[in-house]
Amino acid sequence: MFSLLVNIPANAKWTQNGVTVAGGHEQGSATNQLYYPHGLFVDDDQTVIIADLMNHRIMQWKNGDTTNGQVVAGGKGAGNGLHQLKWPIDVLIDKETDSLIICDWGNQRVVRWSCRRDARQGEILIPNVHCWGLAMDEQRYLYVSNYRKQEVRRYRLGEKNGTRVAGGNCKGDDLKQLNFPTYLFVDRQQNVYVSDRNNYRVMKWTKGAKEGIVVAGGHGRGCSLAQLNQAYGIFVDTLGTLYVADSGNHRVMRWTQGDKKRGTVIAGENGTGAGTNQFHYLRGLSFDRHGNLYVTDEDNSRVQRFSIETHC
Repeated sequence: MFSLLVNIPANAKWTQNGVTVAGGHEQGSATNQLYYPHGLFVDDDQTVIIADLMNHRIMQWKNGDTTNGQVVAGGKGAGNGLHQLKWPIDVLIDKETDSLIICDWGNQRVVRWSCRRDARQGEILIPNVHCWGLAMDEQRYLYVSNYRKQEVRRYRLGEKNGTRVAGGNCKGDDLKQLNFPTYLFVDRQQNVYVSDRNNYRVMKWTKGAKEGIVVAGGHGRGCSLAQLNQAYGIFVDTLGTLYVADSGNHRVMRWTQGDKKRGTVIAGENGTGAGTNQFHYLRGLSFDRHGNLYVTDEDNSRVQRFSIETHC
């Protein structure tokens, strides 16, 4: 998946004023609206796929068409039918099968939905799972965070039980524990990065490890550069730099490999609001292959893009 291979220069900066590429027309269910957007996935051509939580649907917004999105899964009201979703919270694209994989949070299941235009319903991949975040590695293993069991599991597609790869040792703040894991990122070495929301930190679990490493935050809830206030969407570039949607502080932070003690703010932290340089609770976070930043701005019901600044 191309998103594992985004090259971002160590000294990169982004425009401080974002552009709305989806939603931004207040909360609602029209095709130009979103209602509490959460996870997102940015495709090769800068098409953005969004888990539109309160509308019980997955939306696709094509690059260059910020007027209207298209419903690509769900949108038939909240329910547990195969043609329905209930509070979908994360989504990714499986290129091999040209399908969406969705954390159908309200139905406690992971489902797959074909990207073909005539697809009317999905299929259940993993039932009875309190899922939140999804990720897929280059070998097409699927990773799912379970906020009830405080763990992350890796699944071969078609498998129902999976293998635990992070957490699972009851709720807590030890290095072997998690406290409400949300979004995930998996790199080429199958290292698993987890937003450990209620521990106000991001953890990295190397392949086969029995405990994790704190790679951002971990100093309690706060707004200093060493702290986070509810981490959600995360992304890691080819240099190993970590990017975090620091939701409660209404900012995006960058944590480099060389400095795990404190991060830097790359977007937001201009107070809570609906301005182009503001957020009102962040959820999903991703980059396109050019290094442009995408963030779901939940309470503003929009997705913002911040262009990477190029220097001659």
